[in-house]
Amino acid sequence: MRLELLTVGTELLLGLTIDTNSAEIARVLASIGVEITRRTSVGDDRDAIQDAVGAALDRAGTVLVTGGLGPTRDDITKHAVAELLHMPLEFQEEIWHHLVERFRRLGREPAVTNRSQAEVPRGATALPNRWGTAPGLWLETPRGLVIMLPGVPIEMRNLLTHEVVPRLAPRAGSLVVRSRTVRTSAIPESTLAERLGDIEAAVRPLGLAYLPGLEGVDLRLTSWGAEAAESDARLDAGAAELRRRAGAHVYGEGEETLADIVVGLLRARGLTIGVAESCTGGLLGGRLTDVPGSSEVFRGGIIAYDNSVKVGELEVPAELLRLKGAVSEPVALAMAEGVRRRLSVDVGVGITGIAGPGGGTADKPTGTVCLAVAGLGDSHVRQTIFPGSRPEVRARAVQTALFLVRQRLLATQSP
Repeated sequence: MRLELLTVGTELLLGLTIDTNSAEIARVLASIGVEITRRTSVGDDRDAIQDAVGAALDRAGTVLVTGGLGPTRDDITKHAVAELLHMPLEFQEEIWHHLVERFRRLGREPAVTNRSQAEVPRGATALPNRWGTAPGLWLETPRGLVIMLPGVPIEMRNLLTHEVVPRLAPRAGSLVVRSRTVRTSAIPESTLAERLGDIEAAVRPLGLAYLPGLEGVDLRLTSWGAEAAESDARLDAGAAELRRRAGAHVYGEGEETLADIVVGLLRARGLTIGVAESCTGGLLGGRLTDVPGSSEVFRGGIIAYDNSVKVGELEVPAELLRLKGAVSEPVALAMAEGVRRRLSVDVGVGITGIAGPGGGTADKPTGTVCLAVAGLGDSHVRQTIFPGSRPEVRARAVQTALFLVRQRLLATQSP
């Protein structure tokens, strides 16, 4: 089944709102075998909406539209589509009753403008929205199928899952589009591509995409137009081959983060961790505490931005700072060992660097970061020069620190 996706909202075109809905819709519909052939965004303009919906119906016969179903003056999607398809709006008392009840439960009274949300194109099916005020709409027309959902992400996701998917799945047939993502870190995209070699031929008929980001390079495998069992078998084999070729740089699949993996490994071994951060300013601690249950393993952190804190809180020797400089491997190691002692943890991590945009020198250019892991047998220290802006350098430093902790945890596991 082919479908086009249209997102409506001037805020999307201005870049004021990031369109997360399209990605969510694409993932969900692909899982039931719906192929999205085109994605289009238009502003809150009647003519633009009508042109886009009409063209999508002519090409694909089905279009899913998000946005512009609210009660304000710029919410004109429903009106534009109803006019295009000659389906005049009709007020439905049942929808209005549910809206009034919803407002009453919240201790509020609906505004006059909310009445427009009870208007439905003649012949359309209203999709009940238990998570908001604007119902979704299902329009079967001689020109094709139009599905309209609100743009509020939580409302869109729930309507998509509970109302749209059950209606679309029988039309999509048994062939599915499924993807699997293998996640790598601490290896540049070009180096990873060399290591994978002729991987595209090895995993065919699966498609392979390289998705570089601040946390590493994701490798996305996609199976098109096959039965579910066959797709899963292909993806299992393809992911296994990616893991074999990429080796230790693979840390997980799907939505797993490196912090998830590290916390899981620490928990499995009953170990605790503490962090000492300079240039990352607490970002590593933040990544760890993003993981549910991290309180079992994460003891805390010390943000030693100024040298006086490195000396006073982490017991980094002042002479070491004078001789080697704050951004150096010996200082990073001293920070890791200091936080390990101070917080009485099994693993200590130290990060110190020059995030930029200024502060670099010929010997230590902007982006230079020193990282250390203390504990788990021999300590490990690394100096790296990260590219990018200040936020990018900091994010890459945190990801690399997590990668080093994972390496040490795996290297010291009992046989």
